[in-house]
Amino acid sequence: MKYKVIEEHKPNNSNPIKAEKGETVKLGRKSGGDDGWNNWIYCYSLHSNSEGWTPAQIIQTQNEYGIVLNDYSAKELDVSKGDIVDGELELNGWLWCSRLTDLEDGWLPTEKLIAL
Repeated sequence: MKYKVIEEHKPNNSNPIKAEKGETVKLGRKSGGDDGWNNWIYCYSLHSNSEGWTPAQIIQTQNEYGIVLNDYSAKELDVSKGDIVDGELELNGWLWCSRLTDLEDGWLPTEKLIAL
């Protein structure tokens, strides 16, 4: 489905976690209702110096570690107001998108998008 960006979005993580299915990650804090985001866990890669928010649905938790159930990247997409993106997967208020002009992909908050 195509979406128009209604508010600019700039990523704030220069080294987002990227994990493959079956990979073990170290678990950090969980998001809560008071921060406006639910079902996210901050994860740290054991193989690189990367970290980022990961949907709780794709983590099988085991104490302070978790197993990633699907390939995942926490990369956010840098977009300007008016950009058009193609949305592929929505999780917990974020949409995995590809920008149509250059096919770069990443996550965007759904509140900054309007369906076309």
